[in-house]
Amino acid sequence: MRAVAIRTFGEPEGLAVVDIDDPKPAAGQVLVATEAIGVGGVDTMIRSGALAAFGFRPGHVPGGEVAGTVTALGDGVDASWLGRRVSAFTGESGGYAELVAVAVAEVVPLPEGLSAADAVTLGTSGVVAQHALARAHLAPGETVLVRGAAGGIGVMAVQLAARAGAGAVTVTTSSAERGARLRALGATRVLDRSGAGAEEAPAGYDVIIDVVGGADLPRFLDQLRLNGRLVTVGVVGGLPPADFGATLVAAFRRSLSFATFSADTLTAAERRSTRGAQFAAANRGELRAVVHASLPLAEAVLAHRMMAAGEVFGRLVLRP
Repeated sequence: MRAVAIRTFGEPEGLAVVDIDDPKPAAGQVLVATEAIGVGGVDTMIRSGALAAFGFRPGHVPGGEVAGTVTALGDGVDASWLGRRVSAFTGESGGYAELVAVAVAEVVPLPEGLSAADAVTLGTSGVVAQHALARAHLAPGETVLVRGAAGGIGVMAVQLAARAGAGAVTVTTSSAERGARLRALGATRVLDRSGAGAEEAPAGYDVIIDVVGGADLPRFLDQLRLNGRLVTVGVVGGLPPADFGATLVAAFRRSLSFATFSADTLTAAERRSTRGAQFAAANRGELRAVVHASLPLAEAVLAHRMMAAGEVFGRLVLRP
């Protein structure tokens, strides 16, 4: 089968189309013929070599999320899965391929009417956004800032915060055009990436969901209200300064909370339940899957270039 593997760490051109053996589902696994493959920020970090310390090596096939049709079953898997359209979470491995073997515990049936592209666009991004808001204990009427709102996780966090009854949903983004699109998804204030803008920023936030991290993270911590909570779900802008912990302790009397969140800490059942509920909501028109573009698998290099250039609003999808 065809797949896209990392030939060399570094620039997007380090990705290459390769021919590898078809995977065979082991016990408890299903084989999925992919129709859509999600492109995520973690894929770009793995490709760049930023996560080499976690054991990723050249030859690795990235991709953590696919949707398609189950074509074969491993031992112990119920026969009813055969032929079903599904979404599958593969971790950080193997998704950029025509066929993927994945544990049936990480597979969710797709409702009739929901496309494979929409499924991978909602998928993990929706899971991260929903559980990050839960980790922040967002209550109705509270104010929320989504920092880095134009990506897959940010787009879902905006929608889910508005749906949960947030009193105001502020976003940071890079252009007025993106701001308008985020307003259509539930944002009520739009600021530039620095947290400033033509609109007056509110006097602090109860909750901040941060996809960016980086050197500016302490400044956003300072924008929390008393008892405010900041949850970091990504570090696409790099790690925070080494003295970030000191910044947090210096704000001791404001009782601020800082947390990180990764979907890896959820059980498979929790991930499956959240994805299933969000797929159903999208099928009812209550959530929107924002697909920036759908590209052939062979254009994975272009997809990663677009991610690196900050051109993507929502999520990119690869087609085998």
